[in-house]
Amino acid sequence: MASYDSDSDFEQEYTETSVLLGYASNDPEDDTISRLGGIPEWLNPDKPPSASLARCGACKDLMVLLLQLNGELERFPGHDRRLYVFSCRKQTCRRKQGSVRALRGNRIDKAAAAAAAEAAAKEAEEAQAKKEAEKAKKADGPGLGEALFGTKPLGGPESGANPFATSANPFSTGGNRGVSSNPFATSAATSSPPAAAAAAPSTPAKQAEPARPETTTDAAASLPKTFAETLNLHNTQRPSGPPPPPEPWPESSALPKPYPVSYISDAELEVLDPEPPEIPQNVRMEVDDSSAGDAGAGIDKDTFESSMDAVFQKFADRLAQNPDQVIRYEFGGQPLLYSKDDSVGRVLSAAAGTGRSGMPRCGNCGAGRVFELQLTPQAITELEADELGLDGMDWGTIIVGVCEADCVQRGVEVGEVGYLEEWCGVQWEELATN
Repeated sequence: MASYDSDSDFEQEYTETSVLLGYASNDPEDDTISRLGGIPEWLNPDKPPSASLARCGACKDLMVLLLQLNGELERFPGHDRRLYVFSCRKQTCRRKQGSVRALRGNRIDKAAAAAAAEAAAKEAEEAQAKKEAEKAKKADGPGLGEALFGTKPLGGPESGANPFATSANPFSTGGNRGVSSNPFATSAATSSPPAAAAAAPSTPAKQAEPARPETTTDAAASLPKTFAETLNLHNTQRPSGPPPPPEPWPESSALPKPYPVSYISDAELEVLDPEPPEIPQNVRMEVDDSSAGDAGAGIDKDTFESSMDAVFQKFADRLAQNPDQVIRYEFGGQPLLYSKDDSVGRVLSAAAGTGRSGMPRCGNCGAGRVFELQLTPQAITELEADELGLDGMDWGTIIVGVCEADCVQRGVEVGEVGYLEEWCGVQWEELATN
């Protein structure tokens, strides 16, 4: 049996993933919106969200900003998006539910809203026409030949065809299959105003025809009072009534001390080093233990390896290849789990490979939620750069999931800003046990 030479040369190209890595810098360059720390900048400074959305779920005090991200995407043209992640500064609140929260701010311009309304109306008309046609066909009933043989009756317009032949294999499957797309690439489906996708999150959106300038203006004028009502045609959830009045924000002097600002001005797709080939199972390992003596006695290699957390090891190995990354971004992708044994890890790992994210559905429109970004431990180093020596944050990663339809807050008028709380899964560092 041939021996395995661990020092043998191998050729393997570097792997580029679809995950976008963000790095912190003191230089803002061209983007001053995306950053760690500081005070949040709202899409409309005159109309901030309710301060209640930034209060700790445990102690009810206002939290501080961890991340503010410019979330504009090609798949949602005309959508001004920003993401915010807040955390409570109190040590007593750490590891408690609601001590870390995420918000999504959204504003859709009137042209995109008009195109979405037109597409939604057209889709509704086509669905109604199809339903009426099927109803009429069912009312007419099948002809004698069709009832007996499943074919057109003889003497009809297609009488020249074989009356016993069918046009297709009845056991074959057809139709278009879903095609996954690169979240960073622009496709024909996403080049049209995507707010139509928000109109029916559970069904594929129709390709809308380009709106003419004069019709866009007319459509915008004919929109209902709220854009959210137009986009929620397929939402089966019943509105819970008007939201409570927003809580005003206190003066800046009454806010908790913010973390220092680090700009996320540098971003690039993740590139992974080539990995050496795995050792074949039927290969004999030649180990020179002549000088080892009894030093290795009592060490069970299999027991040692089985005790390692493979999920955490993957997390650590992946981050080690780009150690300065502070966020990982991939809309609709898969998060890199810190652990599979905590409540967050169990839910997300169970949903992997099922086509679902495992996250709760959007409470505003009922659409599914997808992964968008996660914070890495390097972000803690940047945020607490001025607080070294203190007992700081102890999370392993913060995962943010958002509405896949990028819906608008209920009751928000066209062109106005709305804010919604999104799903936030925190995986904490494991506590040392003696």
